[in-house]
Amino acid sequence: MAYATFEDIIKRKHLETSEMERCDALLEDAAIIIDAYNAKASSDAKRLVSCNMVIRAIGNRDESIPIGATQGTMSALGYSQSWTSAGGSGELYLTKLEKKILGAGNHIGFSNPYSNIPDKEVSDD
Repeated sequence: MAYATFEDIIKRKHLETSEMERCDALLEDAAIIIDAYNAKASSDAKRLVSCNMVIRAIGNRDESIPIGATQGTMSALGYSQSWTSAGGSGELYLTKLEKKILGAGNHIGFSNPYSNIPDKEVSDD
């Protein structure tokens, strides 16, 4: 079950209707990844993260710098371009911010290794 729709994606990024089938498949895949991190996250968080993941995977043909690029190089007369992507090309992945939005890693806890040791009774022998 996808947490976002094609209509949610086109509100954020211009896509052709011919890309609807691919987008729907990516949204289904994104839902599986999201559920692996936190299936109990709010529906708004799941929709936002789904849209971000799919837009990143589809790419950014409208701009000169790809979404998710961590490094880039441009040249003019040498006709050279190179980009390094954080999560590969066309892959679905969660960023640190998206993991926080989903609530993963926001819990603080502790463990006491001595909490399960039974108390010894002291006898007056």
